[in-house]
Amino acid sequence: MKMISWNVNGLRACLKKGFMESFCRLDADVFCLQETKMQPDQAILELPGYRQFWNSAEKKGYSGTAVFTRIEPQQVSYGIGAEEYDHEGRVITLEFEELYLVTVYTPNAQRGLERLSYRMGWEDAFRAYLQRLDAQKPVVVCGDLNVAHQEIDLKNPKTNHHNAGFTDEERGKFTELLEAGFIDTFRTLYPERTGIYTWWSYLRKARNTNAGWRIDYFVASERLRGRIKDATIHNEIFGSDHCPVGLELL
Repeated sequence: MKMISWNVNGLRACLKKGFMESFCRLDADVFCLQETKMQPDQAILELPGYRQFWNSAEKKGYSGTAVFTRIEPQQVSYGIGAEEYDHEGRVITLEFEELYLVTVYTPNAQRGLERLSYRMGWEDAFRAYLQRLDAQKPVVVCGDLNVAHQEIDLKNPKTNHHNAGFTDEERGKFTELLEAGFIDTFRTLYPERTGIYTWWSYLRKARNTNAGWRIDYFVASERLRGRIKDATIHNEIFGSDHCPVGLELL
């Protein structure tokens, strides 16, 4: 089972920057998107062989997720069942025979950490949601988690300490998720690999100098560890300020 996750930072814009070419080349069984910034009727996507599932934010042009799958899910749900967090189109869950696949676009703490309190509440609610799923069958969660977990996961950790995405609070919540029985699949396979990032600020053309952050993940239930064939970061693919990440299970 090959899965790809990509924060496209506006799918309509990404479609003009080679999205379909990348989609076809990556050839995933399940393709998850974050930050679609659109309603499903705002673009026509011809994806033969794939079912499409969309969760758009109530606020137009904001947030949003989508999943395109050629493996028929047993069930699909939207959100995490928490009223205060389910209006921004941030989560889609597909139940397959052997596992749950959850795609997520985690709220950003924002400049000045204006939304850090909201983010902390989200983290607890989302982790509890994943644990409820994990009690039934293994879980794979993918998407833009908006946090670089360790110093190895961003180019300039010291100057970014306490900035959104690299606060002690956000990093601590990621640690709590791992301690709840989940693994960071990329770091499981490549614990010491450096200079591998998934997001680069458009400011100062950060991608040109690889001044990036690894904030897009595939996290999985611990008991899936032995089924991981590969965890990939496709930093050769452009079209967004993020690049696609992948997971292949045996």
